[in-house]
Amino acid sequence: MPAKLSVNLNAVAMLRNRRDLPWPDVAHFGRLALGAGASGLTVHPRPDQRHIRFSDLPVLRALIDDEFPQAEFNIEGYPTEDFLLLCEETQPEQVTLVPDDPAQATSDHGWDFRKHAAFLKETVARLTSGGMRVSLFADGDGDEEAVRLAAETRAARIELYTGPYGGCYDNPEQAKIWIEKLGTTADHAKAFGLQVNAGHDLTVANLPALVKRIPELAEVSIGHGLTADALEYGMAETVRRFCNACGQAIS
Repeated sequence: MPAKLSVNLNAVAMLRNRRDLPWPDVAHFGRLALGAGASGLTVHPRPDQRHIRFSDLPVLRALIDDEFPQAEFNIEGYPTEDFLLLCEETQPEQVTLVPDDPAQATSDHGWDFRKHAAFLKETVARLTSGGMRVSLFADGDGDEEAVRLAAETRAARIELYTGPYGGCYDNPEQAKIWIEKLGTTADHAKAFGLQVNAGHDLTVANLPALVKRIPELAEVSIGHGLTADALEYGMAETVRRFCNACGQAIS
């Protein structure tokens, strides 16, 4: 099965938050994305609400439930108590746990599974008992022991941090090295019974090589590059382009 596309709406929300106005409407752009073929929506509600606001969550939950019940809602963030309560209230299909400091501009590394194994195992158990699938942000550096420890938390998936690969947009040889590291990490995940997501700095240009190396890739979560393309092509056409880059046949 081709990888599914989850559209990250943080960049849309950040543009909205530049002014105290209701546009661009996050739910409207979520509707356009799902209507064009996206399989889900992703948000990362940070404590300072500098892009997605807590008040966006029930609106997007209702959008999916009422209009696109086959789609999934993915909420990502660092598992503070407040974040976990938001997830339990919103009931996303998937929660992606990231090791972010609140001050970070964006997620830029995976979990240290050796250091945080016990904490993550407890957190995964709490979310799973609430009916949510859990994915853990992981470095795609081929570290087999780290993937084994991720599997021992009982999470269902890891999400490969693809930032270093995305950063090779002008260096094809380095991109090949990162593709193989990411692929090796995915191979380890498959061996340990984990499904694999991916996200960060993915584009229409670099997605095909990734999905070719990781044919079992379950989902990609894309925000910045997709939103940038939407300025040129519009949201609906951009979603179709990204779905096709994932290997889906969408016209």
